[in-house]
Amino acid sequence: MQRYFVAAEQFDGSTVRLLGEDAFHVVRVMRMKEDQKFIVSDGQSRVALAAVVEASATEVTARIVEELPMDSEPVWSVTIAQSLPKGDKMELVIQKGTEIGAYSFAPFQSERMIVQYDGKKEAKRLERWSKIAKEAAEQSHRCRVPAIEAVRSWRELIDSISNYDLTLFCYEREGDGAEGKGIRDALLEWKQASGGQLPAEPKLLIVVGPEGGFTEAEANGAEAAGAVVVGLGKRILRTETAGIVGLTCLLYEAGEMGGA
Repeated sequence: MQRYFVAAEQFDGSTVRLLGEDAFHVVRVMRMKEDQKFIVSDGQSRVALAAVVEASATEVTARIVEELPMDSEPVWSVTIAQSLPKGDKMELVIQKGTEIGAYSFAPFQSERMIVQYDGKKEAKRLERWSKIAKEAAEQSHRCRVPAIEAVRSWRELIDSISNYDLTLFCYEREGDGAEGKGIRDALLEWKQASGGQLPAEPKLLIVVGPEGGFTEAEANGAEAAGAVVVGLGKRILRTETAGIVGLTCLLYEAGEMGGA
């Protein structure tokens, strides 16, 4: 069933309004008629089954048929910190990461990134990325849309590590043989260090470098700030693949995909 995300103020008691592109999609794309149903969420605390009452290409009014549980979100809140990649690779990370279950995305600048960061274009870029996250959340039947944070400097990223229960720093030196620490090893150590009592809703950060990878100084700095340096296997992954793979591993270990 089609799902839409709206602002909380578009809910009004027993009704909800869809505006702009959402209304156009209901009327012109889905061609919904009176009493046809869809799912609507405010992306924070409310999900409901709604039925069309009145519809135009600019506004749809629907009645709330039934309140639904917010049961499609992972228990572990995983943020993907992605060094800015070139081209449209960030869009792929956001789209697929949202489908899999990322809580949020934190783009940042690092030493070897290829793309030239232009702060003047940030607002337009964030708007584009947020739209991609919204569409991916609707397609994958998420209950919330992942937040897309403003681009951080390297220093700001390092300073944010203390805000998470566990930070995994993906670095090639840890993926070149049996001695490399993998994500499962890091999680086992984390669980052991906590005495088996993990936070009820753990906050995790997975940090991914640019096309050129991280420098040793960056890896050492992240480790000194509390990050755990890990590898993603013996093969070198593209920057747009690494975060998606890391997120999938984490949510599998969290039990979201039949894991432990």
